[in-house]
Parts: sequence; C-alpha cells; structure tokens
Amino acid sequence: MFKLLKNGRCFLPEDAGQKDILIAFDRICRVEENISPDRFPEVEVIDCSDCLVCPGFIDQHVHITGGGGEQGPVSRIPEIMMSELVEAGVTTVVGVLGFDSVSRSIAGLLAKARGLEAEGLTSYIYTGSYGSPTETLTGRVLQDIVLLDKVLGVGEIAISDYRSFHPTLPDLRVLASEANAGGMLGGKAGILHLHVGDGKKGLQPLMQLIDESDFPIEMFVPTHVNRNPQVFSQGLKLLQMGGRVDLTAGETAGYSIAESLTYLQKKGFGMDRVTLSSDGNGSAPQNSANQSGVGSVAQLLVDIKNSILDSKLDFASVIRLVTINPAQTLKLYPRKGCLKPGSDADLLVFKQDQLKLYRLLARGEVLVEEQKAVKKGKYEEA
Repeated sequence: MFKLLKNGRCFLPEDAGQKDILIAFDRICRVEENISPDRFPEVEVIDCSDCLVCPGFIDQHVHITGGGGEQGPVSRIPEIMMSELVEAGVTTVVGVLGFDSVSRSIAGLLAKARGLEAEGLTSYIYTGSYGSPTETLTGRVLQDIVLLDKVLGVGEIAISDYRSFHPTLPDLRVLASEANAGGMLGGKAGILHLHVGDGKKGLQPLMQLIDESDFPIEMFVPTHVNRNPQVFSQGLKLLQMGGRVDLTAGETAGYSIAESLTYLQKKGFGMDRVTLSSDGNGSAPQNSANQSGVGSVAQLLVDIKNSILDSKLDFASVIRLVTINPAQTLKLYPRKGCLKPGSDADLLVFKQDQLKLYRLLARGEVLVEEQKAVKKGKYEEA
C-alpha cells in the first residue's frame, strides 16, 4: 500500500535537496524533509542514501510495434519488450508508426500501447504515418485524437525525406488543422510531430507553414533536429521564435546529445522547450557502433549519462529534456514529469556514483532493481 523513499537527493525536477517521498498505491502523496515510517501501516522503506531521485523518463518517440522494412520483409523490426523500456529509465512511452503503414497499422499500435500499459507502464500513441493519406483508425486524424484515449496528436509525419510522400504546404496545413482541432475538442496536446530527414529543405516546410498560418507554434514538434548542421541551425531559429525541438539519442552523423546541449547552453538558449527522445526500435544506420541497424531505447540513458558525467552538464538541466519538458509538451503535466503530491509515482533512483540505475518505479510498482528489470512483459524470457 505505502512505499517510502528515504534520504535521497530529490530533483522535482529542480534540485530540492534531501527529501523523503511517500507513495500511496500509484501516486505520490508527500514530499517532505523527514517522513517517519512509523506513521503508516505496511510501509515498504527504500533507502535512497547517496542516491539521486528524479521523475521517470518520458520517451515521446518509440516504434513500439517495430520499425524498419526499408530493405524488404526480412528487415521488419519486432515489437519492443517492456524490459527494454524500463531498463532505460522509461516509465511513459509514446508510440509512432513511421514508414511502414502497409504491414503495420494504427490498430496494432493502439493494441501494443494497451499491452504495455497492462504490463505496468503508461503509454500513448500518435496517429498517422509517412504515407498519404496518413494512416488513421477512424478515417480522420481529428476523430482519432478526440475519440481514442491514447492518441495525443498526429505523427510521425515525414518531411525532407525521400521515404516521405513529400507533403505540400496545403497537406501540412490540413494535418495541423486536424491536430489543433482534435486537441481542443479532446482536451489533449494536439501535436503535429514531424520526422525531419536529411533532405535538401530540412525544416523549411515547417517554417513556411508557421510563417503563413495562425497555428500555435507550440503544437509543432520536429524531431531528429540534431541530425545535421543545417537542420540544427534551423532548429535554433525555431527555438528563437518560441517553438519546440526534439533531439534524438544516439546521433552519430550530426551532433551528439552532449554536443547539442553544450552548444545550446553556451549560446544562452533556454532548455524549457527542448526535449529528447530515443527513436527506439526503429531503423538506424548500421555501423561499427550499431551492428544491428536498430535504434535502441537504451541509448537515451547512455546519452544522458554522457552529458552529465563526461560533459559535466547539470543533472537537473539534462533530465528536464525527458521529464517535465515532454510532460508539458504533451499536456501530461503535473500528472507526469515531476515529483509532486498527486503526481503518478513514476520515479528513477540513481546511485550518485556513475549514475547507476538503482530503482525504477512506475505507478508505484518497482520494475527495476540494480539496473535489471524485476518484472518483464508477458512473452519475455524469465
């Protein structure tokens, strides 16, 4: 019934110093300096001495039903397993369909999201795909967002990529209109989540849409913005305009996460509209560092550690990108992305030395101990 995390240095995500956190069932009910376990019946105490405690990560771009397919049927990537997510610190995931909308579907994406939720995570999806007309379940983006509880917006819609349907300005305007109206009617974020490829125009189609329309700029979330210098430079302009950008973990051809964040901080950019996602379980460039050619959700945690331990970036500033920032972008705050009374009990506990994952709790349930999942999905090996 009760769990009490004691003596940890808590990041809410701002640094709040040493605090105790009391969990009742699946919610945080108290965050105080000293909470006595004697006051509560059947309380499990988790000693967090010499640990850093922060909200569970939100990964807003994962191919939960598998990506790939560009090299034929043999290259179709299998569905992701729960342990891959939780061992990367992820407690909330947003599924995307991507390029293959022939052998994959929004129905399959929704079913997988419901399965992950039943296994212990919090899950959402975007309706849509690279193709034209973009994939939906009800036949219309607007209706999917309004009527399907797990649909937060439309994406990933591909621009500046040879695999996309090369959406025109009117195409993007219609998608933005559907997403915006769906968000308003459904009480959701109504995001237009854009995959940005290596094509010649980069972010130009989005910039043109923003310039020639009246849509709220915060509804657009372009991802892979650190993939090359041109797109990164355009992303900086979008930030200056009040927009949002999403960086991708594991980038090797463009700028790494540590390089991107170091540059942003050096140039004085605020970090409140920057997010980080993994593009996990999608196709990735096959090289010496990635023999499988499959994007890994684990890279999210690797890049966060590298940014803090090697590049000496501030812990609180870095974890914003996977906690409160995506929670606010997706309109999940304050239920997600923070440690406050009433928030979901999604918590990460790191050993302060080398940031080893000591515990992960999702909705109050301990899913990871000492970097290993102690609860796995239904069809994972014991």
